[in-house]
Amino acid sequence: MHAMQYEITLPADYDMGIIRDRVATKGHLLDDFPGLGAKAYLMRERGVDGSPVNQYAPFYLWTSPRGMNSFLWGPGFQGIVHDFGRPVVQHWTGVAYEDGEAAGRAARSAVRRRTPIDADADLPSLMAESAQEVAQLAVGTGVLYAAAAVDPRTWELLTFSVWDSDTPKASGDVYQVLHLSQPERDRLPRGEQW
Repeated sequence: MHAMQYEITLPADYDMGIIRDRVATKGHLLDDFPGLGAKAYLMRERGVDGSPVNQYAPFYLWTSPRGMNSFLWGPGFQGIVHDFGRPVVQHWTGVAYEDGEAAGRAARSAVRRRTPIDADADLPSLMAESAQEVAQLAVGTGVLYAAAAVDPRTWELLTFSVWDSDTPKASGDVYQVLHLSQPERDRLPRGEQW
């Protein structure tokens, strides 16, 4: 599993209805994209749920690097580049994934938490703890799925969860989910990714 996200930060007075309309008209285009486990079309609005910015920040879980590369080098991502410029694409290698108890429900919100990993951290223990946290998140009421991943270049741990309510019970940056494409979510490996 590979996690990926790009963040497009928009002006404070940007009409976020433009993003909603974009997702409403184009979001379905990845509903059957090969190699895509799940794409949560995420948005934050300045002043809502503690967000300091207006932002469009889709979050992806890929079942294979081939799927991720097909998207990045294909017409979907080129549409983003054309409309907003080429954003930095962050990506992480998978640590753990679990379906939640609300797996079949509609997605309403998501939470992303990024944590720097100390240079002296015991990596095997930290990864095991992260996998355990994902498993605990997944059994929580209202969770569609949860995942953890690491960027070994910057040594950052990422925890991500998708919820069926507007009030998720996890700490981190809160996003609105405008659409959820999940053509191969059933192919994402469950549990620890090592």
